[in-house]
Amino acid sequence: MPRKLCLPAGVGDIGLRLLNDWQRDFPLESRPFARIAAAVGMAESDVIDAYGELRTKGVVSRIGAVFAPRRLGASALAAMAVPPSRLEAVAARVSAEAAINHNYQREHRYNLWFVVTASSAERLQQVVAGLERDTGCAVIVLPLEEEFHIDLGFDLREPAGEGACNSPAGRRRERASIVLDGDAACALPAIERELVTALQGGLALEARPFESLGKKVGLSEAMTLEFIARWVCEGLIRRFGVVVRHHELGMEANAMCVWDVPEQDVSALGRSLAREHAVTLCYRRRRALPDWPYNLFCMIHGSAREDVLAARADLAQRLGLDAYPSATLFSCRRFKQTGAHYLSPGALAHA
Repeated sequence: MPRKLCLPAGVGDIGLRLLNDWQRDFPLESRPFARIAAAVGMAESDVIDAYGELRTKGVVSRIGAVFAPRRLGASALAAMAVPPSRLEAVAARVSAEAAINHNYQREHRYNLWFVVTASSAERLQQVVAGLERDTGCAVIVLPLEEEFHIDLGFDLREPAGEGACNSPAGRRRERASIVLDGDAACALPAIERELVTALQGGLALEARPFESLGKKVGLSEAMTLEFIARWVCEGLIRRFGVVVRHHELGMEANAMCVWDVPEQDVSALGRSLAREHAVTLCYRRRRALPDWPYNLFCMIHGSAREDVLAARADLAQRLGLDAYPSATLFSCRRFKQTGAHYLSPGALAHA
């Protein structure tokens, strides 16, 4: 089924390439925008200006690193069942927390869903406790236990069907699922933690962004590039490139689809589900019994609600997922969407 993009006015074929082709494999070199400019036939300064305009319009969130979950600290998906009359006030309190990077209303009794990232499991628990204290709403916490497909690179050229994985942004890279344990976080040296902290907000849109990034923490441009390239190779950085916002690109419908699958079956089903072109995220999370029995999650994005429902029905029927209890939670409102901030200058000072 085609994804009906809604690109900003004036964005033509070259603009589409700027959005699509460098969602991963962004040039890790001194003048990355000059390399992109040579590829698309533009001047370096025009490429930088174009990305600046796309960021101003909200289509580009940032250019930078998407870190692998729980490699730098602790993270978890969390949810609250908020009385509708209090939803906006509670959502505002949640969004005000620096440790929250995504905060959405979804169609369910658990109607407020957010992602918590922190430097440690203890700090994450403190954030959750503070939210519960200030809002009076209980929080269910659903840590990631196994990842099948977590990337968030959107192919903007192809339909969300056959052939969708052929472009650089949409290509699936076959690899084994990753089972995470409670000690998955990396113990990075202090200088690397400082660089991660500076990198979390994305690159500056200028000719030599890695030089500017390194200066923030007292590193040379060459050493900054060396660290980032190593993190990409080691998998600490899941991808490095342009991070787009799907809603601003016309993918206005998205649903979190969940199933209650026996533990002995969930890994095999998750790997099969992750190979589906319509699936943009897929993972296993810990249940929160008795209130939340579901352990297999995937996200499906589309142009319209009926497209998402059709894709979900098709893959569930083909993979035999209809045999398990399930729920489909459409997003209603986006209260907050930023990059994950595992580390902060304050946290570093006490690390």
